[in-house]
Amino acid sequence: MEAFDAMASGAWELAAAVWQWKDEDEYAHVRRLGIVTDTELQAVDAARDQALAMLEERSGPFADAAAWSAWRWNPAWPTPHLPRPTTAPQRVAPTDG
Repeated sequence: MEAFDAMASGAWELAAAVWQWKDEDEYAHVRRLGIVTDTELQAVDAARDQALAMLEERSGPFADAAAWSAWRWNPAWPTPHLPRPTTAPQRVAPTDG
């Protein structure tokens, strides 16, 4: 499933089979402003339906909830590091005013 963060997020608690949409007020606001088009709204609604179907069926990323909830970082793994930038970042001096 492709992701498009359109100010719409979900929160699920797999063990209790409880879900709710987060930030509905913000999503409604960006809809009123026209930031999210009707076409994008339809795509978000379809993605929501798809995510809920996978959650209810325990398929996709929700297929093995017990394994995910028990996952732990292996202390033997090396610590990941972000790559160093190839050029120094530009610093902008503050201006008065």
